[in-house]
This record gives sequence, C-alpha cells and structure tokens, in this order.
Amino acid sequence: MSMRPIFSLLSAWLLCIALAACDSKPTFNNVDITGAPYGKDFALTDHTGTPRTLADFKGKVVVLFFGYTHCPDVCPTDMAEWAAALQKLGADAARVQVLFVTFDPERDTPALLARYVPSFNPTFLGLYGDLATTQKTAKDFNVYYEKVPGKTPQDYTMNHSAGSYVFDPTGQLRLFVRHGQGIDALAHDLRELL
Repeated sequence: MSMRPIFSLLSAWLLCIALAACDSKPTFNNVDITGAPYGKDFALTDHTGTPRTLADFKGKVVVLFFGYTHCPDVCPTDMAEWAAALQKLGADAARVQVLFVTFDPERDTPALLARYVPSFNPTFLGLYGDLATTQKTAKDFNVYYEKVPGKTPQDYTMNHSAGSYVFDPTGQLRLFVRHGQGIDALAHDLRELL
C-alpha cells in the first residue's frame, strides 16, 4: 500500500488546523468595537507640554480614558485598575500607553495633571486641550460630559460617561471598556491585543 494517500490526507488535516489557528479571533472580556466609525484620532497636549496624536504611540496598545482630576470615585478607581493591570503584564507593560484625557481643562492645569496622572503609574500621560478642543475630542469619541454647578463657581462636578477606549498597536480602535471590569479582565484584553 502506498503512503502517498495517507501523507496527503495528513498534510491536508494539518493545513486545516494551521489555517483555523491563523483565523482565530481574539476573545475579549470587554466590548469589541473594531471598525467603529468614530474615535479615529485626537490632537491634544500632554502634561509635559508636548502636542500628541495617536500616531505618537504607534506600536503600542493605547488606552484612552476620559475623566477629571477632581472626580471623587470613578476616575481614580479606573486609573488604579489600569495601573494594576499593567503590573500584571510584567515586561509587556512597556508596550502599553495609558492616556488620561481631562474633561475639565479649567481646573486640570498641566501642573495638576503632571502630579495626578503619573501618581497611578509613572508612564501614564495626562492630556488636555482648550474648551473647544475638549468638546471636539469628546464628540469624536461619542463621550458624554456635563458640568454640574456647585455651591461656588470652583466647586462643581462633572457628570460623564465612564469607560475607556483601547487601540491596538496599529492604531485601530478595538475595545470599549466599561467602568469596573476588574484587573484580570483588563490584563487579559491587553495581552490579546499585544
């Protein structure tokens, strides 16, 4: 009996397995928004005074979080979870950039962002723009925020949507991460994108 038919059958079977492995899609814990028609780019300034766009971080997974430094709960919780998720990545954390975009450029000065944002992780960058740029960026990412007056003009809060956007290393928007997903879920999804 010739081995050729058996070899051909075995080769075809191995080829099918290899193709299936190449075609497997990542399994995310968060919302896969690959191909979304929004959130293509931004043009903001980081807390060191450097103008930034998404292209500055090509080759890295980019986490874009919208918030404000006076936020009493959601913002610091999410930033702390992103910091812990990066710790779980070990050396791979160097291939992730977390960006904090402020909704509150009136109070969130570059000096305040420079103290607040890196306090979670020294690699994190705070981004800001003037009021018009902030509004445009929020609109470009379908993000809601609204100033809520307080007892004094400086004592206000911000109602805002709570979540992060995650780009893959090619700069494509891939995930929307809801508030409170947990460190393990965040680290898993970052690994999938890396």
